[in-house]
Amino acid sequence: MKKLYISLLLLGSIGLSYGQDTPAERLELADKLFSRFEFSDAAGHYHKLTKGVKTDNYINLQLAECYYNMFNTVEAAKWYGKALEVNPNLDAEIYYRYAQMLKASGRYEVSNAIMTKYAELKPDDQRSKDFLADPDYIPQLRSQEALFTYEDSGMNDLQYSDFGGILTEDNTFYFTSARTESKKKYGWNEQPYLDIYSAKYDPEEGKFKDIAQVSELNSKLHDGPVTITADGQTMYFSSESFRSRKFKKNVAQRLKEGKVSLYRAKFDGKKWKDIEPVSFNSAEYMVSNPSVSADGKTLYFASDMPGGIGGMDIWKVSINEDGSYGEPVNMGASVNTEGRESFPFIDSVNNKLYFASDTQKGFGGLDVFSLDLETPGSTARNLGDPVNTPKDDFALTFYPNKGIGFLSTNRVSRDDIYRIKPICLTEIITTVKNSKTGDLLKDTQITIFDHDNNPIETRYTDSYGIVRYEVDCNRSYSLKVTKADFEGKDIELAKWKGGKQPVEVNLRPIELIVIVDKIELDDIFFEFDKSNITQQGAFELNKLVQILERNPNMKIKIESHTDSKGSDAYNLKLSERRAISTLQYVKSQGISGDRLEAKGYGESQPKVDCGENCTPEQDATNRRSEFIITQK
Repeated sequence: MKKLYISLLLLGSIGLSYGQDTPAERLELADKLFSRFEFSDAAGHYHKLTKGVKTDNYINLQLAECYYNMFNTVEAAKWYGKALEVNPNLDAEIYYRYAQMLKASGRYEVSNAIMTKYAELKPDDQRSKDFLADPDYIPQLRSQEALFTYEDSGMNDLQYSDFGGILTEDNTFYFTSARTESKKKYGWNEQPYLDIYSAKYDPEEGKFKDIAQVSELNSKLHDGPVTITADGQTMYFSSESFRSRKFKKNVAQRLKEGKVSLYRAKFDGKKWKDIEPVSFNSAEYMVSNPSVSADGKTLYFASDMPGGIGGMDIWKVSINEDGSYGEPVNMGASVNTEGRESFPFIDSVNNKLYFASDTQKGFGGLDVFSLDLETPGSTARNLGDPVNTPKDDFALTFYPNKGIGFLSTNRVSRDDIYRIKPICLTEIITTVKNSKTGDLLKDTQITIFDHDNNPIETRYTDSYGIVRYEVDCNRSYSLKVTKADFEGKDIELAKWKGGKQPVEVNLRPIELIVIVDKIELDDIFFEFDKSNITQQGAFELNKLVQILERNPNMKIKIESHTDSKGSDAYNLKLSERRAISTLQYVKSQGISGDRLEAKGYGESQPKVDCGENCTPEQDATNRRSEFIITQK
């Protein structure tokens, strides 16, 4: 998967041509791209082979594997599902990956059904045993007390990945980024190769400045993430084995295949120098994602070296006084599984190990766990919401003495760095019911908004009709609750001092809405002097769309009105634009245009007749659209 990068160097041209005319030639190209880990381009060519013909199951599987490696959970689940539908007798590992992608997409019930099948096929696998021992652990994870709040760090690139942030004693911030646009793109995910960056962190303002590449550390391929000893004099960082001329030759593909390796550097007061590889690197396996203890005597890292438990494990190695290394030691079954564990971080103050796992009990993808190294026999603890989501959450670093930490996550579909803090937290537990029957409503969409009405996250109720959000204490929030065939609701939440805040929402089935000659929705308000549909407006218009879908013979007239600001002629034209904008939105949701008409009335029919002395609230009320039924 994408955070275990593999780099390739060409030994010579393999003759990749992009002008294939026959399916056989295109398949050959797609397979070559796949073998070179260029999953993005490979997926494009496999997709073209699915057009207009019955897809070979090999292509279904290849597409699934492409998206699995790019962590496109929805597409990966789709193609794994197609492959297993064609041939249910595929290898058990396909069922496991399918279940993981479903879980990472938030489809927990379906994921559990597929994991049950996997457990039948591989009953002795520890993953099967763990699942069968507690298949419905998600509600428990959601109910546990949160440890951190999070917010955007304010330094992320909006196009390219940023992750793996660490903070030194003097508040220098090091992180790994693909933001180098001039650097060659990496075929795995079509992002530039990774580089190491630094910035200065201002703890008072919480801002970063002087962001720049650490040029003496970066190579032509992947570099980072890093870890630094407490005295700031020694760095360990991930880079490529090509750097020390370690690689394997793939003669058939005319490639040199490198592995991620670890390197050590020393700081001379101005720059990092004396870069040298650690002694336990190899061209046969990866050694990556380091974290050094505060005293500089123990190095933790991730590796798939022989002697491990799963595909990628957490290891540690002692660092001797002379700079040499002991023998790497596997952290054992309290940390590692048959899946993938990576991104260790050692909190030397509390003697805790933080790490990411895609196999320990989590929400999906990589989740962050902690292990108390002080207490023998301790088990790994999932940090729960809001640190973990169904997406990849990883590379958590925490500095108790500074009261701050950093989390890497792709919850917005690219790797970003978030700032985390120990927090006073309110858990909003929202239960949604059918107002007519009292039945719990699963798969209801709930979006939470902050006090500035910015959307924070969208989730769906589970089989118990429940969604949980953990938010900061003493702040105002609101919810938008929507479900097909039900009238949506806006819920304003009062400030809460902490603990659990239960919220019950009763949604009215749309068939209960009494329709006489007008469809009664909350007003579709417009911003002053504008005609574009707002987020609130779209929320209300979606109710109208559902009514029209359930009443296929119904026709409506959209009437749009303005406030009294501006001239009569200007307001008439503005209302016409608003009416057409409203009509176009409804059409865009699949409603035929011949069922709709629209007319603007300017300021001639105010809802609140306040003349020239309208308050801003009255003006907003007058800027509205109404929906008259012209045919039932």
